[in-house]
Amino acid sequence: MKPSKTDTSQTELFRERLSNQLNPQEPLFILAGQINWSLFEESFGAEFTDGPGQPPKPIRLMLGLMMLQHMNALSDEEVVKQWVQSPYWQYFCGFDYFQWKIPADGSSMTRWRKRIGKEGLEKILAQTIVVALRTETVLSKDLQTVITDTTVMEKNIAFPTDSKLLNRAREHLTTMAAKNGLKLRQTYKRTERTAAINAGKYAHAKQFKRMRKEVKKLKNYLGRVTRDIERKIKGSLRGIA
Repeated sequence: MKPSKTDTSQTELFRERLSNQLNPQEPLFILAGQINWSLFEESFGAEFTDGPGQPPKPIRLMLGLMMLQHMNALSDEEVVKQWVQSPYWQYFCGFDYFQWKIPADGSSMTRWRKRIGKEGLEKILAQTIVVALRTETVLSKDLQTVITDTTVMEKNIAFPTDSKLLNRAREHLTTMAAKNGLKLRQTYKRTERTAAINAGKYAHAKQFKRMRKEVKKLKNYLGRVTRDIERKIKGSLRGIA
């Protein structure tokens, strides 16, 4: 079924409208009048089809709850509970009379996000930028540079374990020796690779005694390569002298 709109046209004799009681200078009150809610109702209303079933929640209500949730960093359950306690929140979501019941449950919020999808979230973001520019909350020049915080983003960073560092040091030394024409007795490329793999396996299995033996092999291989290079360098220096 199609979602219904919040009806604020009817007048209740014994109840005062929120719009007549709330402070019109309150930021949330002002923001409610700046957002083009009808644009979202037309756009997201097309996602629903007529048919049997329970009528969906009003689009402005669900949209307002999503915005309030992100403004205040709340969970789905917390935002609907606090909505009942705040007249400004209720007015922001399109209600002009104070409500005493929870408007929706946490599962409704989850289903709503899935229904509008990524494109719907992009439309909401675009509209918030339009409102911010119109109210001069941000300037056009402020949108020319984007700063991305990747603190929680997964990164391809390997932890610098002893086995990896030792193997990397040997690789660099053998590569530099080859570039400079030093012929080493042995590079330990295969044996060190096997030892490094075994050290990682033993560490994962918490067999630390075996792991230390493999790490010791890596140290020995690195020491042999280092001493071999030192001997070759000293010999070449004597030949020059």
